[in-house]
Amino acid sequence: AGNFDPTSQNQASFVIAMSLALASSSLALNVAPRSGPVKAVAAEPVASKADFAYGLPGNIAPAGNFDPANLLEGTSKSEVYRWREAELTHGRVGMLAAAGFLVQEGFHPLFSADGGPAIEQIPALPPAIWFLMTLGIGICETLRIQKGWENPYSGDGQENIQKLKADYYPGDLGFDPLGLKPTDPAELREMQEKELSHGRLGMLAAAGFMAQEAVSGKTWSQQDVNFEGLLLGGYFSQEAAEVARDAAASAL
Repeated sequence: AGNFDPTSQNQASFVIAMSLALASSSLALNVAPRSGPVKAVAAEPVASKADFAYGLPGNIAPAGNFDPANLLEGTSKSEVYRWREAELTHGRVGMLAAAGFLVQEGFHPLFSADGGPAIEQIPALPPAIWFLMTLGIGICETLRIQKGWENPYSGDGQENIQKLKADYYPGDLGFDPLGLKPTDPAELREMQEKELSHGRLGMLAAAGFMAQEAVSGKTWSQQDVNFEGLLLGGYFSQEAAEVARDAAASAL
């Protein structure tokens, strides 16, 4: 009963890391409560087949108008905008996370530099670092909410809960210290599509890094991956077994 089980610790640390990664964007994904009186509001128009996602960027080649689950059918503009806000928020976090996995292999001022996956070192951070991280995330989320979200306490009913402001465009937080935002609409749309593409890739990459570390117990640079063995491992294993069998038979 007194034995130490590192696998259990890895699994618990992985759950903690995933919870922290999702907490910063959870406000964009919560569903409004159904209890209490609901004030009747005017119905919003729904997107037509010719106006995919109400004209939002992102339906780029080769996927195009990709909606296999038909989620856009009958969905209001405000709800589609809220989905895009959530996607952009998670995409930006995913890009930072994926870059962090790559950078921290050689630059890790907050960690002990004793090797091993980040999910094993995060619980060992000093309480002061936890407080500063929580404070920083809270400040960023507060500014984002004040910029784009309606006050849930305004109005008579629940029509403003989890609702974007009418004049807010998803992802446009007004943060452009280097003045990179194009003034030409075509160039702006192209930049928005690039951000979406990189954000979607960043989410997949970050999830892959966390899964790989949780399964292997090694960082990406410590993991020795042989792609030939990964793709054709069964074939090579069978060939090796046959060679060993023939060698043993000839020795007899």
